[in-house]
Amino acid sequence: MQEMVIYGVSFDMVGKQPIVLLKAVDSNKFLPIWIGHPEAAAILMKLQGASTPRPMTHDLLAEVLGELEVECTRVSVTELRENTFYASISLRTAGRDVEIDSRPSDALALAVRSGAPIFAADEVIAESAIEFEHDVEDTEEVVEKFKDFLDSVKPDDFLGE
Repeated sequence: MQEMVIYGVSFDMVGKQPIVLLKAVDSNKFLPIWIGHPEAAAILMKLQGASTPRPMTHDLLAEVLGELEVECTRVSVTELRENTFYASISLRTAGRDVEIDSRPSDALALAVRSGAPIFAADEVIAESAIEFEHDVEDTEEVVEKFKDFLDSVKPDDFLGE
């Protein structure tokens, strides 16, 4: 497993589908994951510090976990199978650890609310990550390169055939 951070949320130019871009903490590898519009909004709202008058689903989940004294200890993108990413949410409650199956988008939306670290399986990174050969200090340059990539990529490109 490699630790990741949410680098940003964008849209693929072909299908207008949201993509969350995870970046490996220790390298220049980026993992694009196509997600739904509501989940993209949930992630972006929290990243931008926005709030709604009433709790949204991921806010509600984070609040329920907190009230029940359950800690979200990490979220992990665990595999890519038949062009679909899978994830898990790791929780700690009353001294025991629990793993919950999740869509990556929901796990990431919870992670940004709980401050839980994000990880991706080495196999997922090997199959689907994009590596930039130069340093990614210049955020605007990376965003431009990523936009160029999004202009031409399709979800089928990650089938690994």
